Amino acid sequence: MTSLARQTLRYEWRRFLPAVLAIGFSSLLLLLQAALVLGIFGSASVYVSGSSADLWLGYPGTQSVDQGRPVDPNLQSLLLMQPQVAKVEPFYWLDADWRGPAKDTGGVSVYVSGIDIGRDGLMFSRALSPQLRQRLALPDSVIVDRAELDKLGVGIGERAHLNGHPVRVVGASSGLRALGGVNVVASLETARHLQGGGGNATWPAYFVARLHDPAQAPQVIAQLRAGAAGFGRFEAWTAPDFARQAVLFWMFDTGAGAGVLFLAAVVLLVGAVITSQALVAAVNGSVREYATLNALGIGMRSLRWVVLEQALWVGAIGVAVATVAGLALIALARARDVPVLFNLQVTAICMLVVMVLASLSGLSALRGLRRADPAVLLR
Repeated sequence: MTSLARQTLRYEWRRFLPAVLAIGFSSLLLLLQAALVLGIFGSASVYVSGSSADLWLGYPGTQSVDQGRPVDPNLQSLLLMQPQVAKVEPFYWLDADWRGPAKDTGGVSVYVSGIDIGRDGLMFSRALSPQLRQRLALPDSVIVDRAELDKLGVGIGERAHLNGHPVRVVGASSGLRALGGVNVVASLETARHLQGGGGNATWPAYFVARLHDPAQAPQVIAQLRAGAAGFGRFEAWTAPDFARQAVLFWMFDTGAGAGVLFLAAVVLLVGAVITSQALVAAVNGSVREYATLNALGIGMRSLRWVVLEQALWVGAIGVAVATVAGLALIALARARDVPVLFNLQVTAICMLVVMVLASLSGLSALRGLRRADPAVLLR
């Protein structure tokens, strides 16, 4: 009966084409939605994922990088006292108002990241080349994501104002887009100048560290907590934990993920309804053929397995087509600087969900076999 299911799909492909298209479009929508979710909410952790630090120190209770508050500069000494630490550097993060040279851009809310511009700097080491980092050595120079140039109303080499201070855009890169605002990268000196004020207003928002052995990060965090007396309030995270925490905060605690999950549920519901109806129509259209097989001695149980196998083949074909089309569209989106991210595990989960959807649709289509009685051949 296995070959019968495949042969039916081969010779009666027009009858099953609507179901394949329904599964394919459902798979494609689900895959693209997952890629957009990962890309958009993943940008909340761009500060962590785009850097090579193994440890982050910040203010207690911080859920995301954009919530950073000033921490005691003496924490740098606490980190350097740990033998497992290879390098420590401060990271400044502040809100700022951007005014481009074009009169029609108005004010834009941006995030300024003050980083160590050394060739072995940790912050944005995966997003900025050493040559590009060196351009920040110029006074009042900044780098932005190339996808944000139009939004900021500025080009490379042009001047703008940050919090009333003149700055010059000396370069653009990719991988700097942040969730909720535009990310502007500057040197530590430029960030301190833009931050202004006195006292703890000049303190960094974070300290980041690279370890000789990243696997020792939990041990170092325990040592930091044990020797924290006299160094002010702080909390330490490993880089993966802090990145995950930031993404989950934006997805669930801000309410932004509720709409995404609702849309995913709608996609699945519509796909389930359309696919089940298409399979039911295909089964109903083959009632006389199933009745003939039943009259020849093939039991209803075997016919049910034929229908279920057809549903699985329909799902597999639709998933295969959707995966190829989805990868092509994701590549096109990335070339256009659309925040999408392909993840193999998430893709596998999406495809598994679609196959379950196809199986349920096949179970729904079994109702059509009730009419596959040999008596219909006499009508």
